[in-house]
Amino acid sequence: MTARGRQPSPCVRKCCLDGDLCMGCGRLLDEILEWGKASDSRQCEIIDAARQRRLERKIPYSVL
Repeated sequence: MTARGRQPSPCVRKCCLDGDLCMGCGRLLDEILEWGKASDSRQCEIIDAARQRRLERKIPYSVL
């Protein structure tokens, strides 16, 4: 069993799903559901993938 990750959640409390994509943080619904049990390296992968999706869709990212 891998240790749970320690990355801060990328959630920006502006949740609005477009299909399975959160328009607030850029994560997919499956990634959001996986977050709490994901390893640190997996959380980093999710953060990177979400960042790429936001860039591709030109979704602004604002930190709380």
